[in-house]
Amino acid sequence: MTRVAARSASPSRPKKAAAPKPAQATTATAQETAQEPVRETMRQRLAAATRGRIFRVALAEFAEKGLSGARVETIASRAKVNIRMIYHYFGSKEALYLEVLEFVLGRLRAEELKLELDVDRVEPVEGIVLLYEFIEGHFAAHQELGKLLSFENLNRARVMKRSKAIPEMASPVLVLLRTLIERGEKDKTLRAGLEPLHLYVALVSLCSFHKSNAYTLSCIFNADLLAPSWQDEQKRQAQEMVRVFVRA
Repeated sequence: MTRVAARSASPSRPKKAAAPKPAQATTATAQETAQEPVRETMRQRLAAATRGRIFRVALAEFAEKGLSGARVETIASRAKVNIRMIYHYFGSKEALYLEVLEFVLGRLRAEELKLELDVDRVEPVEGIVLLYEFIEGHFAAHQELGKLLSFENLNRARVMKRSKAIPEMASPVLVLLRTLIERGEKDKTLRAGLEPLHLYVALVSLCSFHKSNAYTLSCIFNADLLAPSWQDEQKRQAQEMVRVFVRA
């Protein structure tokens, strides 16, 4: 009995108070929350980089083989992505091809409009020659443009017809030419009857035909039309043809 009473009389041990949560855990959570926008930005950058890599590979593939000849498997392999990523970013092979067409034509139009050509001040004949020189240089620097247009012409512009953007791209350059023509007719430096679209098509023809058909023409005439000297002389003659044709 004495022992039991002694145990009962002994003071009870106080309960341990709950330990406070470490401040480090709260800090870590706050840091993770703050890092979320950074992670999201990184994911967006990686996605944009992947999409851009697919697009660049597809542009080269379509330029070499056209829509029907290009293979999604080849594009995926060269871009080092899963095929599903192509459909994720572009929807379909044709949609990717159409985006490529819009890009190469949009780049031409944008650079035409960036041409430092003051249509209200430049002498109209020289303004038209400067536009020819720009287009000729653009086709020379971006050979994929001529190739893609050739393939799409073989397909009778079947895919290009789906684009709403491409027709809208043409308006500014025609406005530019129309301004030069109106000024030239008014001051009697340009011949009468020039029409912007006909003139633009003539300029592009002088810029592109000898490039897009260089291999066959070289074979037919046993001459190297791709030689820089031949290309330079063709450009010089074309410049003179433009001057003679448009001058009053």
